[in-house]
Amino acid sequence: MAIRIDRVDAGSEAEALGLAGGDELLSVDGNELNDTLDYDFYTDSKSFHLKAKVADGIREWDVRREERGPFGCDFSTYLGDQKHSCSNHCMFCFIDQLPPGMRESLYFKDDDERLSFLFGNYITMTNMQDHEIDRIIKMHISPINISVHTTNPELRCRMMGNRFAGESLSLLRRFAEAGIRLECQLVLCPGYNDGDELIRSMADLAVLGDAVESVAAVPVGLTKYREGLEPLRLFTKEEAAAVIDAVEAFGGRMLAERGSRVFFPADEFYLKAGRPIPEAAFYEDMAQLENGVGLTALLFKEFREALAACEETPEGTRMTIATGVAAAPLLRMLIDEAGKKWDNLHVDVMAVRNVFFGETITVAGLVTGGDLIRQLKGRTAPVLLIPDAMLRHEKDRFLDDVQPGDVERELGVELRVVPVDGAALLQELLR
Repeated sequence: MAIRIDRVDAGSEAEALGLAGGDELLSVDGNELNDTLDYDFYTDSKSFHLKAKVADGIREWDVRREERGPFGCDFSTYLGDQKHSCSNHCMFCFIDQLPPGMRESLYFKDDDERLSFLFGNYITMTNMQDHEIDRIIKMHISPINISVHTTNPELRCRMMGNRFAGESLSLLRRFAEAGIRLECQLVLCPGYNDGDELIRSMADLAVLGDAVESVAAVPVGLTKYREGLEPLRLFTKEEAAAVIDAVEAFGGRMLAERGSRVFFPADEFYLKAGRPIPEAAFYEDMAQLENGVGLTALLFKEFREALAACEETPEGTRMTIATGVAAAPLLRMLIDEAGKKWDNLHVDVMAVRNVFFGETITVAGLVTGGDLIRQLKGRTAPVLLIPDAMLRHEKDRFLDDVQPGDVERELGVELRVVPVDGAALLQELLR
């Protein structure tokens, strides 16, 4: 294998050796280079033996330098090659439930262990090659985020539409024995991997010991675009409560035995069951925030602490906070608490129904710009606050390609994008 150089940094050690765009790096200290993880790992040294294919053939160098650090080669992508696509056909896959006509990048299903390490993406382990498995162990790439869903091999094959999905579960033990830390998720579908199957999965993961640092139980998300897909349904209030009871009970035993709960239900289960969300301390180090586990508790904690310490007074600007249906009652509670401290706080919280994906989707992060415009026109204050989770990473577009400037223009408002952080929210209220 090799990794092709796109360009070389001026003044770098790579340039000093005569390397240039178009050359191919073959190996470092005899280790083949497949991508930028290999390149970064093996060149981060004061000395190494480099082999490359250049214009006039194969060349080798013994590199000696004063300190470790970047060597100076840049590549056409941040991985040095293309992302690995998913080989599964999961019955609950959200991408299969997207409407037509969206950005092409949104339809790409990645299942790439490198993205798990670099960005926290979840992988299923079903399409990993032997050299990728060996590399994780050799380089001790940790933690890795694993989409487990169920530890029942036959059920995992069925739910993931992949006949190898059950076999790949053996990698969990292999990684655990190698000391690789695992953050796991169970996307639960009622009637499939909840109930007794959920208890089985938790018990099987607990056997792996301290390597399993946390496990999130997350409810399946269903849009209105499921024609031709497995007939799934949402959790009922009673079923959501049963999941909470099972996960909390198992987590309580883990806390007594290991000093950590390890297993946590997503906030959505508490909202669906109509139960109060636990205090922030329940979630320990908040390892599963990206999965919506403990996000509400942390927001409340941050807001209340900032409110108690705040000695400023709001300017009295009229504002509207737009959010998803699930979060709206919670934000209203916080605004009411702030209103008890300041009588000039004029803030409305508006729940935006998700017409774009279907009203079964209630989280703020999937609210689109079009739904904001259609539902808030003529109903919002001069200043509109939205959580940054509504926008893609670059903060320049909603999922439907509407831009923040479009929302400002159509609604005639000043749009403020606020981090999902209680202290940041309070600071916006003071502006």
